Amino acid sequence: MARKPALSIDKLKDLGVAKLGQLVLDEAERNAGFRRQVKAALAGKSGPEAIAKLIDRRLSGLKRAKSFIDWDKAHALGDDLRSLTDTITSELGAAAPGLAIDRLLRFIATHEQVFERVDDSLGRIQGVYYQAITATGDLAQRLTAPEADQLPEKIMSALGESTHGYLTDVTEAVAPHLPQDSLTRWDADLKGAITERQTEEAARESDGWFYSMTSQWSAMRQTIALARGDLDLLIALEAKKKPHVQDTLTIATQLLEAGRTSEALDWVRKPGRRPFGPADDDLSPARVSLEARILEAVGDETAAQALRWRCFEARLSADILRDYLRKLPDFEDIETEERAHAVALEKATPEVALQFFLDWPRHDLAAKLIVMHAKHWDGGDWHILPKVAALLEHDYPLAATILYRALLDSILDRARSKAYGHGANYLEKLTLLAEEADSTRPGEIADHASYLAELKKRHPRKSGFWTRIGEKKSRPPEGSTSHHPVWIRGDG
Repeated sequence: MARKPALSIDKLKDLGVAKLGQLVLDEAERNAGFRRQVKAALAGKSGPEAIAKLIDRRLSGLKRAKSFIDWDKAHALGDDLRSLTDTITSELGAAAPGLAIDRLLRFIATHEQVFERVDDSLGRIQGVYYQAITATGDLAQRLTAPEADQLPEKIMSALGESTHGYLTDVTEAVAPHLPQDSLTRWDADLKGAITERQTEEAARESDGWFYSMTSQWSAMRQTIALARGDLDLLIALEAKKKPHVQDTLTIATQLLEAGRTSEALDWVRKPGRRPFGPADDDLSPARVSLEARILEAVGDETAAQALRWRCFEARLSADILRDYLRKLPDFEDIETEERAHAVALEKATPEVALQFFLDWPRHDLAAKLIVMHAKHWDGGDWHILPKVAALLEHDYPLAATILYRALLDSILDRARSKAYGHGANYLEKLTLLAEEADSTRPGEIADHASYLAELKKRHPRKSGFWTRIGEKKSRPPEGSTSHHPVWIRGDG
């Protein structure tokens, strides 16, 4: 089949101005967002103020809109909003980044009103706002010094009381690109605002739960402290939080990078919040990996290795085991790796061990584990087991057979009629694997003929399933039914 020619600027130029112009007009008639981008590009010939004027009209219209957007129109709204942000960044941002940031902040400030008008369960609209936040950070790098100095006030004016959380996101995007003096002033303003708001809230009569902006403002102060390189302020602000919500791992990482290892060790061992496991989980791989690095930094390699091995035994983390083996002397890693495999095979729960052997990867041991626990696998895990079975079926047909049987049994035992098509495919797989699987199966696992007979005995009335099997048998073969590929030798 002939390859389609790739588009390029040079090839488009060959079409000529008239042809290109007609193509643009035709697409503009079909696509409202594209039409607006074309108008903005034309306005750009008169200068950035003309582009800004067009954008301002669209932003004003967006702010005035009140009607609810049905779910089936949310995609079109997302496309329209993305067209608007693209115009701001590509057309206005290229000519006047300061003006573009002003419009991006106005756009981001519409988020609460827009979310009230649309069902964004798929996150399309949120994605456009995050795109605008990222663009704000990118454009902040191109501001003049006076423009950058004014940015904190503009951000607070546009988003200072928004509760959705985009205020902290915008701060993270722009803070690394602002002058130190501007960051210092911004932090002082936030500190004063927090104190004033806390005083007001303390005097308020208790009327139940209410949202306080001080949490966002405090998070912003930490972002600013990080941008200023003020680690002590970052830590002081974190220490003010309740212990169970402190981000101890981030603080410990910052302290380790600063060479303050003793403090880093204290922070990594605090309870804090555990995004990778239960709150009382001291053996989460993320925390263990960090603590082991800190222990090595203070010179206690023995404790670091002991911690890694304890974590591996508890969690079977492939990453932790790799770190552990990497630190061993030459020739000790092979024996230790074999010991780790034995732990996984003998002591761990089968699901956890299977995931470890897939991650390592040792597909032979994954297959061995599956056969060892042949009656354990739950075909209800349909989002995992088919992928594992497909991965193993060529080299380890018995393990794949066990998983395919578990999947098929689950479908038929639960009478999941909507999944009968999948069940028919699994039975077809079992038939293809039967000869090789039967040749290696232990006695407690039934051969294919016995399994199929028992299946028919247990589910004789599931005609919807057996009809599909009959349809598959009546189709003409599409190729060799052999499990292995057929190699044809040429004549030279």
